Amino acid sequence: MDPITVVKDRVEVRVNDFVRSVYNWMCIGLAITGFIAYYISGNESILKMIVANRIIFILLIIAVIAIPLSIGGMINRMSAATATGLFVLYSALMGAMLSPIFIIYTGASIGTTFFICSATFLACSVYGWATKRDLTSLGGFLTMGLIGIIIASLVNMFMKSAMVYTIISYVGVFIFVGLTAYDTQKLKDMALSQPDGLDGEVIRKGAILGALSLYLDFINLFLMLLRIFGQSRD
Repeated sequence: MDPITVVKDRVEVRVNDFVRSVYNWMCIGLAITGFIAYYISGNESILKMIVANRIIFILLIIAVIAIPLSIGGMINRMSAATATGLFVLYSALMGAMLSPIFIIYTGASIGTTFFICSATFLACSVYGWATKRDLTSLGGFLTMGLIGIIIASLVNMFMKSAMVYTIISYVGVFIFVGLTAYDTQKLKDMALSQPDGLDGEVIRKGAILGALSLYLDFINLFLMLLRIFGQSRD
């Protein structure tokens, strides 16, 4: 067999294995989040403890901010098992944070929004993988936009403007659609840049890091779409 063909086949297998691992872990994270959110929404005592107890709610917010920063900032210094455990823990805590949506919105609108989000995410991810355009500059622009909507959301907590809330939701959809394509392209570059014989521990940590990025894109896109399409139970 042609040596060039052998090398290409080896690279293709390595890339496919890595990407499959990333998406498997992302789906596991989403499944954990969905299960925990649904379970807690049906348990009045736990739900009340999360919503009514300010200390617990603040600790949850701190945790869902600190854990992804820890994984991203210290991935090279932690073991693959630790990174995996933190990702699973983060997915569960995010489920606890999102549990009130089952009380606020109807089940039908949550299901419809999840379907829309999944289709949109898939389309953006395919584009990010297939496009020849370098999305690096787009990533920087979208990151600044993300910071902008975070600041606007914090300010609107005091203003309580329905118009600002709606604008943030639509802008947020645009930002996370772009970030999905951008992060998918980064994932592709990461997969293609892996050398032969790379330690399995390093590959697992890279997969967890990639899964975390895509997981965050999906969750945030879902929440922004839910603000737009979600139907209140009131």
